[in-house]
Amino acid sequence: MIGTRLARMSPIVIALGLVPSTLAWPLPTAIAEKSVATPLYREGRGSADGIGKFYQGREIAAVMGFEGTPWLERPSRASEERPDLLVEELRLQPGMTVADIGAGSGYLSRLMAPVVGPGRVFAVDVQPQMVALLRELSQKPEFQNIVPIQGDPDNVKLPPASIDLAVFVDVYHELAFPYEVMRSLIRALRPGGRVVLVEYRGEDPAVPIKPLHKMSEAQVRREMKMLPLNWERTSERLPMQHIVVFRKSASGG
Repeated sequence: MIGTRLARMSPIVIALGLVPSTLAWPLPTAIAEKSVATPLYREGRGSADGIGKFYQGREIAAVMGFEGTPWLERPSRASEERPDLLVEELRLQPGMTVADIGAGSGYLSRLMAPVVGPGRVFAVDVQPQMVALLRELSQKPEFQNIVPIQGDPDNVKLPPASIDLAVFVDVYHELAFPYEVMRSLIRALRPGGRVVLVEYRGEDPAVPIKPLHKMSEAQVRREMKMLPLNWERTSERLPMQHIVVFRKSASGG
């Protein structure tokens, strides 16, 4: 679930010839029909970087495919995004079970796995090619607590009440079925479990990311109000991204 985010594309992405509008995963017919029938979504004229589908006043962004893996693994990511600070903000503990939704090549999963061990990291992605990379990663001795999961466009495919924390890094804005995905995720959360959305700051024009691949904190919170989640806090420690934390009620929500 990797979006075309940079306003100025990296040389790697340009060389690969990645065009986001042609790389969105194909949706099963039944799911596509459901989106038309439900009042949750509105179809309309799409922009160059969107899919022409709107949710809570926001056009859903187009998805870049697995060909964007080199961009995910770029050496400059550590300094540009400071994932080390994100891991601190997640407040991970040994023994936790966490879900990396839209895990891609496993960049964040690799950082979380040693911190939560002997707990597990469910690394969820909808693209089979990404899941294959995650399986390769999970075969390495130091990452055997990473569990690759092939998700669906409308379902994270995790067992009920199985996780303590779920994190989306620059993924949520690309979900073709955000409401359905979040409902399936909430079922997978234990009572009191947390959901963390990391998104480039839509309020800040200085963040060099295409507008549809950014979200304001207000928009994130508006969309989560559709769900049995309570906003807990927002951290602005990262150079370009919000970290917005929500919690499922202790009673199960």
